[in-house]
Amino acid sequence: MIPRLLTEQAQRSATWFPIVSVTGPRQSGKSTLVENAFADYTYLNLEDLELRNQANVDPISFVRNRSTHLIIDEAQYAPDLFSVLQVVSDETKRPGQFILSGSQNFLLLKQIKQSLAGRVGVLKLLPLSYAEALMAHPELTIEEFILDGGYPHLHAAHIPRSIFFESYINSYIERDVTDYLDVRNITAFRTFLRLCAQHVGGLIKATSLATELDATYRTVKSWMSILESSYITFSLPPYFGNLNKRLTKTPKLYFYDTGLLCYLLRIETVQDLQEHPLFGEIIENLVISETVKRYYNALKTPELYFYRDDSKIEVDLIDCTHSQTKPELIEIKSGRMYHDRFARHLRSVGTLLNVPETNRKVAMRIDSPYIDHGINVCPIRNLLLRGEPPVA
Repeated sequence: MIPRLLTEQAQRSATWFPIVSVTGPRQSGKSTLVENAFADYTYLNLEDLELRNQANVDPISFVRNRSTHLIIDEAQYAPDLFSVLQVVSDETKRPGQFILSGSQNFLLLKQIKQSLAGRVGVLKLLPLSYAEALMAHPELTIEEFILDGGYPHLHAAHIPRSIFFESYINSYIERDVTDYLDVRNITAFRTFLRLCAQHVGGLIKATSLATELDATYRTVKSWMSILESSYITFSLPPYFGNLNKRLTKTPKLYFYDTGLLCYLLRIETVQDLQEHPLFGEIIENLVISETVKRYYNALKTPELYFYRDDSKIEVDLIDCTHSQTKPELIEIKSGRMYHDRFARHLRSVGTLLNVPETNRKVAMRIDSPYIDHGINVCPIRNLLLRGEPPVA
């Protein structure tokens, strides 16, 4: 097993909440994490049809006839269980009674919101971060990690990328999309996935995507919601501070996993990656998605934005997670040679937002950090490997 940074936080959450839920994309390692983090709990997987039938036919007996130290995997398959878990957990109010996980995140979270609000500590387990992947492959370069992505089974079983991701997409579409969300036109949805990859790092323009797909605006918005609900893509909102500027209101599109992104873009080798016209956007995706993982692994809700105004002044990442008044501004570049023009917008936006110079960074594929005219020029690797202080 590749050690996961979220393990300790999951165990901590079980000392605070009667129920802990672990969500995340399919094959991100949720089942493995909960089984290892809570090894003394009884593990029940509702993929087992007999267990699923028991849970649906008599959910009260299913819970009450067992120890309260239960892991219920794929819990969304038995919707009536959640009301029983609410009653049982309220009777003693002891922390750590039940651990829930599942691959159908939209269904699992819907049941949690309806029946278990206020009783559940919700954790998000994304694919391996670069720091976690290095535990399995210490010599792994950033470029290799971009191609592989972070799905644990690919790293543990050494499956060829093309085989893994084709299987992943097939199972994702067949199980998540068609069975639960009624997307009938599979070919169009596959095309939509690839179009999203081709628009990575760009503003989300549903109208343009609908035109390219020959689909309706409503269909594209629905499919975009599917991708976000199942942790395939996420949107980065624009900064909205009270400034005397006209700021864009449209979010940007990114993927949680760069391996899946590269597969959809038909990028197979490091050379393909470095020569690809979207190499800059892929590097940008890497830094932003790894920042999201870092905060989720520390039980923090990331508050991340980008800046763009009507003068086309733009900063790739504004990180307000630690401070709204003194955010971190990061400009992300794929190159290895720094030019002063890279910091032009950092300086103007930093001055506008009163951000101290120490919080203005240009991240690049360099080996060592240095300061140039007040701008911190830092290796992307350093950003990917920095940790968060533990939860107090």
